Amino acid sequence: MGARALRFVRRRVEASSTRGDSGMTAIEFVLLTPVLFFMIFATVQFALYFFADHVAQAAAQAGAREARAEADENPGGWEGKARGVADGYIQQLGPQLVLRPDIKTLQPEQNTVGLEITADVPSVFPGLNLTVHAQSMGPVERFVEEGG
Repeated sequence: MGARALRFVRRRVEASSTRGDSGMTAIEFVLLTPVLFFMIFATVQFALYFFADHVAQAAAQAGAREARAEADENPGGWEGKARGVADGYIQQLGPQLVLRPDIKTLQPEQNTVGLEITADVPSVFPGLNLTVHAQSMGPVERFVEEGG
């Protein structure tokens, strides 16, 4: 093979390799874009769930503190106050994150009270139903006079 034929073959190989890669970037973009968007939305969904869980836990703890303080002095009305405090926390911290909260009072033993909250979390993905669950309990606080 002469030098002229070798140059022709080399040009032909270079031309075919550059011509074959011309659409590769577009194909990679089309294939990888949905994966990238899914990862972004999954990160947002995780953040929504994580924050809603923290709001529900904070509300349950605040309601349980109120229940522990009120249960001895106000045996019949502590449940309403505890629910009110928990609902106030939810409305203050994340009313759009903790959807349709179900706040239940707990009294598993004579001297123990608490709250349990179950609520829905908004979803980025259609058809995905997530719920958070938080519970907090503790002993009833009682004032006992010295020596008695």
